[in-house]
Amino acid sequence: MTSSITRALGATLLAVASLSAHADVLRVSAIPDEAPTELQRKFKPLGDYLKKETGLDVQFTPVTDYAAVVEGLATKKIDLAWLGGLTFVQAKLRTQGGAVPIVQRAEDARFTSRFIVPAASTAKTLADLKGKTFAFGAPASTSGHLMPRHFLNQAGVVPERDFKAVAYSGAHDATVAFVASGRAEAGVLNASVMDKLVEANNPNAAKVRVLATTPPYYDYNWTVRPELDPAVVRKITDAFLKLDPANPAHKEIMDLQKASRFVPTSAANYDGIEAVARDTGLIK
Repeated sequence: MTSSITRALGATLLAVASLSAHADVLRVSAIPDEAPTELQRKFKPLGDYLKKETGLDVQFTPVTDYAAVVEGLATKKIDLAWLGGLTFVQAKLRTQGGAVPIVQRAEDARFTSRFIVPAASTAKTLADLKGKTFAFGAPASTSGHLMPRHFLNQAGVVPERDFKAVAYSGAHDATVAFVASGRAEAGVLNASVMDKLVEANNPNAAKVRVLATTPPYYDYNWTVRPELDPAVVRKITDAFLKLDPANPAHKEIMDLQKASRFVPTSAANYDGIEAVARDTGLIK
C-alpha cells in the first residue's frame, strides 16, 4: 500500500515538475516557407525581444514541413507559430478552434503573390504560360500555391490541364531558383520574399521578372496553441503590438519581419482562405 502511494506521489511530482519546466519556456516555430538558415536569421532578434518582454526562455524549433507545425500546435509541443493563412485554417480545424491567431503584420491584410518568368521570356499574360512547366512553392502554402491556383483558375488557366508539368519547389526562394535555373519556365511566390530577394541583389532574382501580381488576400499570422495560459498570450500579444519601426531598438526586428507594424487579428479574417481551400479541394 505504502509502495503504491509512493509511486503515485512520485508520478504526480514528475508531472508537476514537467509542467513547471514548460511554464518557463516559450516554444516557437514557423512554417518552412524559406531556407532554414533564413528562418533562423529572421527569428533571432525577435526571439531575443520576446524573451525580454515575456520573461520566458524562448526556444525556436525548426520543422521540415508545414504539417509538422500544425501537429506541434495540436499536440501542444509548440506554443507559438508563424503560419500562413491556409496553415492556420488547417490548425484551426485540427484543434477544433483551439489554435488562435493573435497578431499579423499590417501587410498581411492585403498580401499578394507574384508570378515570375525568366527575364528573357516573351510571356505577357497568364494565358501565355499554357503549355509551359510551372513551379508552385509548398503544397500547403497560401501565397505559393492556394491563392495563386485560385487566381489562375479565375483566369481560365487550370494547372494540371494547361501546364506541361507542375512542380512544387517547397519554398518561395526555391521557386525563384527553379525559374532562374530553367527547371521551370514560370512560377509563383509571395511578394514579400520576392521584394527581399531583389533588395538583396540575389543572383537568382536578377534572372527573372514579374509577369503578374495577384489581387490581395489575408495571409500570415502568429498563432498560439490551444489552452496556452491567457496571461502568457497577453504578454506575447502586447510585445508584438509594442514593436515600432521608428524605435531604433525595434528596427532590425521589423526589417527582418518585413513589417510596418503588427496589428490584432482573428480567425474570422481567414474564412475566405478556408472557402477557397474547400473550393479547390485542398481542404475536404
